[in-house]
Amino acid sequence: MNFGQKQVDQSYRFCRRMAWQSRSSFYPCFAVLPRAKRRAMDAVYAFMRHTDDLVDCEAPLDHRRNALVRWRDTVSASLCETTPLPCPGKFGRIDPAVGEDRGRAMMPALADAVRRYAIPVHHLFAVIDGVEMDLDRHCYATFEELAEYCHRVASAVGLACIHVWGYDGEEPLEPARQCGLAFQLTNILRDLREDAGQGRVYLPEEDLQRYEYGRQELAAGVADARFDRLVEFEVARIRDLYRQGARLVERLSPDGRRVFGLMVSVYYRLLEEIASRPHDVLHRRISVGLLPKMRIAGRWLLLPPRRLTLP
Repeated sequence: MNFGQKQVDQSYRFCRRMAWQSRSSFYPCFAVLPRAKRRAMDAVYAFMRHTDDLVDCEAPLDHRRNALVRWRDTVSASLCETTPLPCPGKFGRIDPAVGEDRGRAMMPALADAVRRYAIPVHHLFAVIDGVEMDLDRHCYATFEELAEYCHRVASAVGLACIHVWGYDGEEPLEPARQCGLAFQLTNILRDLREDAGQGRVYLPEEDLQRYEYGRQELAAGVADARFDRLVEFEVARIRDLYRQGARLVERLSPDGRRVFGLMVSVYYRLLEEIASRPHDVLHRRISVGLLPKMRIAGRWLLLPPRRLTLP
């Protein structure tokens, strides 16, 4: 893990470009953090983005599986062993396409963030295990099975992030897990149409059966009363998870409260947009407008409260 400072600085710049190019709703929230924490968040986000891209691409299944194996070996060698794998020397010239060079380019920054903020490495490996599930599973029978997937691809990311943000006392596992689950379920609702077009239906089969709404109807974009009741049920579950996870804000440092409050407030607003226009998720990608985002940002930038109250 002994990367030179020049390598580390170049790697952080590479991660920042990667995070910015993702156009994620989360990325602007990092701006409220001090520089060192913001750079660490760039590295964590770049790791997550790259890990997901290795699986969510057009390459043959065997190619994606082998790429994930090599990526796990790279992470292990760089974060868990004394001698890291060699990394490219000029990160600024690396094409940001998915590939081993991109992964190795971000590794000095990720290793620095892990060391600086004592991020438990097992959270990062959980993310790799989670995206690996997408190689073999395109549906889930029960909510419990889906929750296991969400905890790996989302809650594990949140558990890594709180080490960067700072918190009091023992690691606040439960609220962080609940919020990660709420974030991922919100994404699943927003992306119903896109995922169904790729043959993926993340909503539990037991929920579909409860409202007598089938996968074929979802893929065909059938919007009727059954679909409305299905979305209403899922939204109610996700609201409850956000409310439980909101307790995390009380345990975070002032920096952490700002970024966490922003992220939850924006995504809770996204959930409310979905709830108010459920049929829209079958026809377009729902997002939160610029003006509501600015209002949310103003609230958390000016005076971050010690409690997070959700409607």
